[in-house]
Amino acid sequence: MARLSIRVIANGLMLLALGAAAAGAAEQNVRSYGAKGDGTTPDTVAIQAAIDAASGAGGGTVVVPPGMYAIARIELRSNVTLHLDKGATLLGSTDRKDYAHKQSVVVFAHEAQHLVVEGEGAISGQMTADYGSRWGAPTAPTFRTGLVRLEDCRDVTFRGVSLLNSDSWTLHLRGCRHVRIERIEILDNYKRLNTDGIDPNSCIDLKISRCHIVCGDDAIVLKSTEPRPCEDIEVSDCVLESATAGLKIGTESKGDFRNIRFHDCKIVHTPVGVGFYIKDGAVVQNVVAENIEIDLCGPAFHSVVPLYIDIEKRNADSKVGAVRDVVFRDIHITGGAGLLLQGMPESFLQNVTLKNITLDVKEAQDYATRKKPVGGHRTTHDARDTQYARAATWAAIANIKGLMVDGFHVNVGEENFKKFPRSAISLFNVKGGHVFNVTRTPSAASPPLVDSHNCKQVSVDQPAQR
Repeated sequence: MARLSIRVIANGLMLLALGAAAAGAAEQNVRSYGAKGDGTTPDTVAIQAAIDAASGAGGGTVVVPPGMYAIARIELRSNVTLHLDKGATLLGSTDRKDYAHKQSVVVFAHEAQHLVVEGEGAISGQMTADYGSRWGAPTAPTFRTGLVRLEDCRDVTFRGVSLLNSDSWTLHLRGCRHVRIERIEILDNYKRLNTDGIDPNSCIDLKISRCHIVCGDDAIVLKSTEPRPCEDIEVSDCVLESATAGLKIGTESKGDFRNIRFHDCKIVHTPVGVGFYIKDGAVVQNVVAENIEIDLCGPAFHSVVPLYIDIEKRNADSKVGAVRDVVFRDIHITGGAGLLLQGMPESFLQNVTLKNITLDVKEAQDYATRKKPVGGHRTTHDARDTQYARAATWAAIANIKGLMVDGFHVNVGEENFKKFPRSAISLFNVKGGHVFNVTRTPSAASPPLVDSHNCKQVSVDQPAQR
């Protein structure tokens, strides 16, 4: 009987030991692997060891306690949660020699599944200086890193963390599926070129919500750098501030964009609120932008356009893209420049709706030198660079089949109107449409509320001016 008791006790102790081991595998503290967190000692190896241990055990949580951890490139693994405690910051190296791998990013993952990056801590690229000739800093850095790059990953969550002072694209998601990004903060230098906020690149099923982004390039920009689609995307409840565009599709547009919804966002201190830049042959369809507040303001180098659609060929041999089935609804704009929606003569925009759009003009901008925003490299030029951007109107709409405008209200003010008398809407080469419930304050007989040029089968119901 005693022997049996001893055996039972021994088995119990073994189970307890196994349980402790399992618990240890489930949570790995980077300090246990030698991480110092003093801001100067290289901690890349220690943190990578903790990640690999969690992955090797079948998954678990890697805990980064408060401290400043100097790292170069760490690679996330499947079934691993990287938890950054409040007060914990991963400091990305700015020295080229610390990045032996061709992927010069601070945090990287490739073909991983069930990844989580969470907590109240931060990942910092440490790049706070201005960069770009537009800011008076023309010298290009000899080496630039991105902050986070995930390639062909599935079931990814970013929650709560702060991403700071990136040197290039901050959070780049290439070919990822089933991604959730919520309550993260991205704070880059507004005067540092190419520091995009979030770049979903040929991603499928991605949701971004309740994020705050300040950056020196596009805040949230959907791309397709290769012929794979970017689809089933939702962005909601975000506050965005950018030196270029708040919510953007393109310019890299080799794969199609489908089923996209932007809603309940606030865009501030930004030249382009919502913009489509289609240069590489993509088809864009089924896009809704609604319940958005746009406060236009931006650096002098950039054309200011609150809502923007443009199709062009990046190079002479580029494919011609298409845009169809787009809705802009319940959008309030404050600023000094108007909308610009333009297709190509060989590729008209199709089925575009503007519903309940309000533009409150603070200080009207002079259109004498206004150009359409380009947003990326190109070698082609044509008259559409300026001909619609400089039209005397608060909404230039050109080369479109199937237009619906239901509620477009421009509050100009007496002084602005005297300085720049403009139509509320000007239509160019519109084939089929209905325009009604358009107002402009102050009222005036000239220029007309809605004017049209070379349009067919377009009905315009104008209320009495008030």
